[in-house]
Amino acid sequence: MAKDIGIDLGTANVLINVKGKGIVLNEPSVVAVDTMSNRVLAVGSEAYKMVGRTPSNIRAIRPLKDGVIADFDMTEQMLSYFIKKLNVKGFMSKPNIMICCPTNTTEVEKKAIRQAAEKSGGGNVYLEEEPKVAAVGAGLDIFKPQGNMVIDIGGGTSDIAVLSLGDIVVSRSLRVAGDKLNQDIVTYLRKKRGLLIGEHTAEKIKIEIGTVLKGHRDKEMEVRGRDVVKGMPESITVTSAEIEEALHDTMMSVIIAAHEVLSQTPPELAADIIDWGIVLTGGGALLDGIDELFSNQLQVPVVVADSPLDDVAVGTGYLLDKVEQTGK
Repeated sequence: MAKDIGIDLGTANVLINVKGKGIVLNEPSVVAVDTMSNRVLAVGSEAYKMVGRTPSNIRAIRPLKDGVIADFDMTEQMLSYFIKKLNVKGFMSKPNIMICCPTNTTEVEKKAIRQAAEKSGGGNVYLEEEPKVAAVGAGLDIFKPQGNMVIDIGGGTSDIAVLSLGDIVVSRSLRVAGDKLNQDIVTYLRKKRGLLIGEHTAEKIKIEIGTVLKGHRDKEMEVRGRDVVKGMPESITVTSAEIEEALHDTMMSVIIAAHEVLSQTPPELAADIIDWGIVLTGGGALLDGIDELFSNQLQVPVVVADSPLDDVAVGTGYLLDKVEQTGK
């Protein structure tokens, strides 16, 4: 028999949850292609190592952009590779697949996601909205008549939603998240320090010394790159305070969107959110000082989920079981 799978098809990473086994795959959403022959050379972790380091005839492609499919063929090849690797197909049957998408995904984009999953070997394909799945994975009981608010900051999108009775009441999806924060660091160092760095380095800086709350972290790091003026390799020391400055505007845009969602929330549910607080999930929830920043700005308790990177994938497993039990 085929094993049902839940897929967190993220802009930065793909996580796959196999029924009865839990999360069995967590790899970067990257495909390396030979441009001469159009042949796929590597997928996932192997391809990620090539980002920014490839010769002219090899391209490291990220087939998803801002939470949606930017390159259909590559997404299909990537999913096929991962599903084949897991060996979940049955002798006679195909696995049911649940995939997550951002809340503002258009019908055309949803169709592309569904087709990619079907072509890569899926049976029945179900689509669910990311913040709903993330809330379930974070341990919230969204099926009760009470307000739960979740902010899911991923790689390509930040999804903000208020949930009650198993569905989304108010939501916003912003196409700014982890990738935009990396870009902010690249732009800041180029403009303020005259140093050109790559995406890998920006990610490393964000994780190791980054903070979003002034004065919350005081670390420094030696960063190597290329001097903008001389064009030569250069090494500089960057501090946490500089990274806070670089990330400030993007973080404020997420806070403003969260404010808008709260202002549109029905009063009874808003009262629940004051009692229960807001749950932060997704890779962005791991940013230093983010819970305090949101709590200070929104005047509501904010907590970070226990395993923010895995919540969406965990939630798909739970919701797949529910689909099978109820048929919807």
